[in-house]
Amino acid sequence: MMIPRSIKSTRGLKCFNTQAIKYLSLNSTTTSYPKSHKVEKYITPSFINNEFFKSKSTTWYDIHDPATNEVISEVPQSTAEELDEAIESAHKAFDEWKNVSIIRRQGIAFKFVELLKANWDRLAAMIVLEQGKTFPDAKGDVLRGLQVAEASCNITNDMMGSVLEVATDMETKMIREPLGVVASICPFNFPAMVPLWSIPLILVTGNTAVIKPSERVPGAAMIICELLKEAGVPAGVLNIVHGKHDTVNKLIEDPRIKALTFVGGDKAGKYIYEKGTALGKRVQSNMGAKNHLIVLPDADKKQFINAVNGAAFGAAGQRCMAISVLVTVGKTKEWVKEIVEDAKKLRVGSGFDESSDLGPLVNPSSLAKAEEIIEDSIKQGAEVLLDGRNPSLEAPYDKGNFLFPTVINGVKPGMRCYDEEIFAPVLSIVNVDTFDEAISLVNSNRYGNGVALFTTSGNQSQKFVKNIACGQVGVNVPIPVPLPMFSFTGNKGSFLGDLNFYGKAGITFLTQPKTITTLWRTDEFEYVTPSTSMPVQH
Repeated sequence: MMIPRSIKSTRGLKCFNTQAIKYLSLNSTTTSYPKSHKVEKYITPSFINNEFFKSKSTTWYDIHDPATNEVISEVPQSTAEELDEAIESAHKAFDEWKNVSIIRRQGIAFKFVELLKANWDRLAAMIVLEQGKTFPDAKGDVLRGLQVAEASCNITNDMMGSVLEVATDMETKMIREPLGVVASICPFNFPAMVPLWSIPLILVTGNTAVIKPSERVPGAAMIICELLKEAGVPAGVLNIVHGKHDTVNKLIEDPRIKALTFVGGDKAGKYIYEKGTALGKRVQSNMGAKNHLIVLPDADKKQFINAVNGAAFGAAGQRCMAISVLVTVGKTKEWVKEIVEDAKKLRVGSGFDESSDLGPLVNPSSLAKAEEIIEDSIKQGAEVLLDGRNPSLEAPYDKGNFLFPTVINGVKPGMRCYDEEIFAPVLSIVNVDTFDEAISLVNSNRYGNGVALFTTSGNQSQKFVKNIACGQVGVNVPIPVPLPMFSFTGNKGSFLGDLNFYGKAGITFLTQPKTITTLWRTDEFEYVTPSTSMPVQH
């Protein structure tokens, strides 16, 4: 939650007309943050040169609390001048930041990790308020980002070069250097985790950053900026801009930006990747998903039912790794009734209510889309076993974007609930007779983010792992997102680019190799006739 505070300082922002600039501060603190849906409306600031300030934009977007649809904040469409200043700020800061010793950058990363831990609940509260997650789920959002920040502290090992004496007195060394300004375009569903997928690694590798959080949920990103400033990140190294298409196009097109990271939907992801790469930029783009869970008759039924419901309905299904398709093999279709009964026990409500298992969808259009897909799938022949539409909730939550857990059976490819990413607490069930049919079904799907198998058979597990065409594979693990010593390895239609987020691939994406070959003779040099042949050293 943020309120304006006028101060006299005009530090930074040198390209602006500094008259009438209104600087802001975040009024949430480590110990004081929202604990209910009753908050005073606040302004979301921009962040350039380590200063929070109110945009001069004439275009502002309302931020709604998804649980009540009350307007709680407003976020600007950054002006053309502000966008240019943010990029220029990062561009100018790069020359100094890249030369800051890696030990110092590592020290800042260590301090940032400790500040994240101290502000964990504060970040989670802002996510509940703006995104709608339950408080425990919001803390998990922060945790997965915190783990990347912790991994970034290993940068002194991750950035080690290699050296070899390739010939007598001749040595070749290979090092990795930063690219320059990196822009990160973030989604609404993980307000802390996705910015933290990029920001810590961008900074410790010596790059500078311009971040665009989702205009729906910018609050967590603003707190992250404050913590990085407190950790010691110099002015200009990290900047935050806001907005929609104009902002994205500026980040794509500006030649000062050398790389783009994106997490979000298919249409935007393809556009950013194609346009960015055509302009010679590095781009990594995580997009849509349709994650399957296959269950075999030998699976531990209780473990499976608990896992599938948590993976399908947690975060109201608004995860790119949510299980949205259950593939029952053989007699496991008889377990569906128990899945439905277990799903009925899940409580839906305010994220600040400790008894809630899932909160609302992010906005009314997301709810309307999910309800439309459910209705169209019924018309296409699917059967709704558990209908979460039109929930009964007391005020003020009767105006929220709530959809209760929904289970659809008899689903087949070609139905909307199978073909499209619903991004809602909707589980579609496909029944097949054999394991081979299940593998073929998954492999024929255009997406390749994640897949899981539940079984107690080692040889069936091995067959699955060897033959399945998805980037992130789980065996008795429903959401197999790897920890940050690995990478987020979605593939097929779920990812565009050559190098995935975080882990070794993330470091490689954010750096470029340089080789240095030197010759320092230890014997006396003897002149020979000049040669135009390719030199050979022995």
